[in-house]
Amino acid sequence: MEKLKILLAKGRIYDSVCELLNDVGISLYLPDRTYFPYTNQEDLAFQIVKPQITSALLAQNKADVGFSGKDWVFENQVQDDVIEIMDLGFDPVRIVAAIPETRDYDKLLKGPVTIATEYQTLTKKYIDEKKINGTIFRTWGTSEGFVQDNDEALAQILIDNTSTGSSLKANRLKIVDTLMESSTRMYASKEAMADPEKKQKIMELKMLFECVLNARDKVMLEMNVAKDKFDNLVKNLPAMRSPTVAPLYGDDGYAIKIAVKKGEVPTLLPRLHELGATDIVEYGLRKVM
Repeated sequence: MEKLKILLAKGRIYDSVCELLNDVGISLYLPDRTYFPYTNQEDLAFQIVKPQITSALLAQNKADVGFSGKDWVFENQVQDDVIEIMDLGFDPVRIVAAIPETRDYDKLLKGPVTIATEYQTLTKKYIDEKKINGTIFRTWGTSEGFVQDNDEALAQILIDNTSTGSSLKANRLKIVDTLMESSTRMYASKEAMADPEKKQKIMELKMLFECVLNARDKVMLEMNVAKDKFDNLVKNLPAMRSPTVAPLYGDDGYAIKIAVKKGEVPTLLPRLHELGATDIVEYGLRKVM
């Protein structure tokens, strides 16, 4: 089989996806000053690129799989030219319009404005939809400093991505509109998905990713319970399916295993103790299928 060509974006996406790959069992080693990580998988080939161009390369069938924020897929206008395989949920952000806290949004839209942004395509769509008399000032990276409430400001509106809004608040900007929501997603080229062997490998990767992501939100609880308290305890157990139950040595009760969400543990442990569970052990999971 021809190697599956996978694009990894620089920055936060790279760190998150590499951790996911490692948890799946796919290790990467990146030598200094190179863009082609070594891997322990003979059927995979990786390349590091800028996050802004990942989806554009997939749309041109220059690679088979890539990880990109949804925002850059729409910014590159290739949402119909690539196939979304799954939403990994990493780095969730909103693409927002923000203005100085002291300005009135409706009044601002009535006059000519300059909009500072990295997102030229999304901003052009925003200008058309809002019927704004606006021009775009292209920025790279941090852009909050270009939008201030004074005559020297280069722009009056900022369109940027934000996760918490704290950076905007620190620069005395307020969010007035949301253009879209985005997160890191796994995409494939149409050419790769038309190849049966490559499609199978892509879907196998998806399955492995889902197993790891499912496990990250859960823990396993093991406990013992006496016979006379067994039925009542089992009735009150949350579980993905049914709990695993085995008789204890000497027919003295039962050992029980259940997988539960991490967020349930703080309230569940006292409840289990109250219902008669003993020797409760909690441990993490690596994969859940």
